[in-house]
Amino acid sequence: MWECGMREESSSYDEATGESSLKCNECGKNRAIMARYSEGYGTEEECVQSDPQRESDADADIEDADTRLHVVGSLQRISSKKRKRQRVTRQDTTESEDDGGQSHRNHRWSLRLSPHRSPSRTILEESVSQVRPLVICHCNPADTLATSDNHPDKGKCSEEYEEDPEKLYCHPTFPNKVFQALEEMKRLSFLTDLTLKTQSEVHFNAHSLALAAISSLILEMLQQANESNKTNIYLCVGPEVSEIGLSAVLEFAYTGSISDLNRGSLAQIQMAAQCLGVPRILKLCKEEEERDRMDNIKKKKTEDETSQLSPEEQMKVSLQSIRELWEARVGCDVEVEVEGRIFSAHRVILSASSDYFYAMFSSGMRETQQNLVSLQLLGAPELEALLHCCYSGDLFLDWGCIFELTSTALQFQFQPALSLCLDFMQHEIDAFRCLDVAAFAEAYEMSDLQEMAEDFMLRHFEDVAATVKFQDLPVEKLKRYLCSNCLCVTSELSVFRAVVSWIEADPRTRMREARVLMRTVLFPLMTFTEFREVRVIMSWPQVSNSDLYKSLFEEFCTNTFNSHSEFRIYLPKETLVLVGGERITENLDKRLPCRELWFSNSFRNHVGLMKRIEWRKLGDLPETPRFGQGVRVIGSQLYVVGGRHYYGKDDTMKSTYRYDPIRNSWQRLTDMNEKRANFALVVLNEKIFAMGGDKDSDSNTESVEVYCPITDTWSFVHPLDQSLSGHAASVWNEKIFISGGFDSSYRCLASMLLYHPENGSTYYANMTLNRAQHCMETLNHCLYVAGGVSYAGAQLFDQLACEFFDPVNGYWCAILPMSLPHVCAASAVLEGKIYIIGGYCQEDFSDTKVVHRFDPAMQHWENLCGTPGSNSSIAACVLALPDHLRQ
Repeated sequence: MWECGMREESSSYDEATGESSLKCNECGKNRAIMARYSEGYGTEEECVQSDPQRESDADADIEDADTRLHVVGSLQRISSKKRKRQRVTRQDTTESEDDGGQSHRNHRWSLRLSPHRSPSRTILEESVSQVRPLVICHCNPADTLATSDNHPDKGKCSEEYEEDPEKLYCHPTFPNKVFQALEEMKRLSFLTDLTLKTQSEVHFNAHSLALAAISSLILEMLQQANESNKTNIYLCVGPEVSEIGLSAVLEFAYTGSISDLNRGSLAQIQMAAQCLGVPRILKLCKEEEERDRMDNIKKKKTEDETSQLSPEEQMKVSLQSIRELWEARVGCDVEVEVEGRIFSAHRVILSASSDYFYAMFSSGMRETQQNLVSLQLLGAPELEALLHCCYSGDLFLDWGCIFELTSTALQFQFQPALSLCLDFMQHEIDAFRCLDVAAFAEAYEMSDLQEMAEDFMLRHFEDVAATVKFQDLPVEKLKRYLCSNCLCVTSELSVFRAVVSWIEADPRTRMREARVLMRTVLFPLMTFTEFREVRVIMSWPQVSNSDLYKSLFEEFCTNTFNSHSEFRIYLPKETLVLVGGERITENLDKRLPCRELWFSNSFRNHVGLMKRIEWRKLGDLPETPRFGQGVRVIGSQLYVVGGRHYYGKDDTMKSTYRYDPIRNSWQRLTDMNEKRANFALVVLNEKIFAMGGDKDSDSNTESVEVYCPITDTWSFVHPLDQSLSGHAASVWNEKIFISGGFDSSYRCLASMLLYHPENGSTYYANMTLNRAQHCMETLNHCLYVAGGVSYAGAQLFDQLACEFFDPVNGYWCAILPMSLPHVCAASAVLEGKIYIIGGYCQEDFSDTKVVHRFDPAMQHWENLCGTPGSNSSIAACVLALPDHLRQ
């Protein structure tokens, strides 16, 4: 039997109108598309002052500090062609000022924290800092087009963004987060509307929505309560349902698992599941019974017999059921009115997804009891999109709506949606939008996002400077960018062109800044060919400044270089780190192993085309020197594995070390099972794979080991098809590819194979030439091979040719060869470019004290001059180092 309390229901909105579905071609989910997404920022002309007659108490909790910021004028304020929607602004609308439209609003919001949240942090800090890893589902164009056709109002936000594809961003851990929040609210008895009572007078409070997602009985009761406008459900179970069984059902509803499912409790849990109509628990019980039966007869379980859903998958199914209830408006206990439209929702889901609504429903304000809540500071398309995210963890995003949605998610503290929006901007940022992102982040004081956007702009400065938005930069910000050590340019001519472009956009007012800006251009570093182009460019219309031109020529022609003009410094965020290796002694009589670690602190453009790397010593390897070792990075820590410490037959090592750059400390880890040198080392799924290599100076091995940092253990996995050493390996699309190397007879191979830790090797098309002791790196969805030696005519010779492999289409393609040999060199990819470092020449065994860099955009190799110490048999990686080491 059950009893319900009464409440009034009123709604004029039919959610079925305009509803359609879209199947994501990545995750295969059918997703209802109900939201008409944002049209972006309303223009200054569209904003009107209104009298907030129905302003709620919750809205009053928002502290709106509208301060004017002089930020980049390229921040897009976009209005829709298809729907000109007037914006309702706050009472303290930004005062007008004739500043060329470059004033932007800075909103801060503070809100009372919910009881179970940390009182030491503001909600803004929690929302901006706690961004989780995300999965992106790219929907195919046909699905996106179908969605647009079904929603004529869901247009792009401006002509500028009409060509942008809409992408589906998914939060993989969203179901877990929602049910964790629901479980915490159950513990606090917050918004619980279901009471379950056993015959022993034990009461359980829960959320009817969570139980209805798994129980047919509770679902039926919720539907009946919905029809009779009742809110609370009371259920007294029969004597056959025990406290243990009922507790297990509740645990499964909130966690997707039952921790105490065993022989002793199985019958009680089955009975509770049968009475409440929970088929998923009954299936778990059946699988537990089958497991016990198999254990008794010691029979190996088949794949079908062990196909139990994980707790995460169970919660995903439950959330889908809750979403279906929302779409059918079953159990909806609140309506939100925005811009004349009314949206139905569940208070528990809003509270689990939004700190704003949690505070609204827990603060004792009038909204706590109201069935209809009116919001003045939110747009209907934005709320529709955010509600969709609350019930699915998904958002359809493009550049036309991203700023409006991010602003709204930040304002109303929809943390899951905010995480998706921030992740979209991080993944989809390009030269055309980075200034928009930086301005948006500055306006909302989102320092991490602003740093990311400005870092992107500085690293792609030449592309950004070619955009129209670059010409809207304020002069002080332009000066800061031009003087930054993170400014990446191929030559000073690029800086000069950018300055000229900015001045020519408004020569009448900006000419006064020309002299200061021209000082940021290091003219003495230009070649005469470049300076001839400068003379041609210096013909600004209706501008006469011969003194300026004269001073620039004098600076270029002088032979006196000061410290500022000797070179331009570029500081990448990460560094190249070189480990160990060997070098030739000063008298050229022998080679010596090394213990040194070096890192590339900065890149320097000198006069003309000369480029150098500033190398700094990071430290020394612990214990003995080593060469022919493998190095990889997991997180922010460096792993050094195997190698040789000298040239004897038994000098091969199996030791493993980990270096922490923050603490500047080394830790000895578990040794490998076998000794290895000149082997391949890769990281896949946070584990390290050591493949093949020389066991000693006479033989190599086909064995493969995997290291787990969590357990600090090495274990063997499926071996290679044959013994290999001097081969190269790289990870492409979560798959390990291995190229070339020496076989057991130490002959060079031309093979390219895909290695799987469980299934072994699958061979692909051979390289054009056989090679070993070479380098292979993954870049732009291809695998690039360079350097090494080849075998022909019973002898080895230097291989200068380079090529890349396209795994999707299965073919090899040649690129420009290198000018110098690189045998036993190191390689790494830094900021989208391949670095081949050191090595030696097979012809005369001399060291190659050069770093070559391949730029895929320019399709050529650059010479970056010298290496710092050892040259051959070194290992390289990319590592982020603390700031104090780079000052």
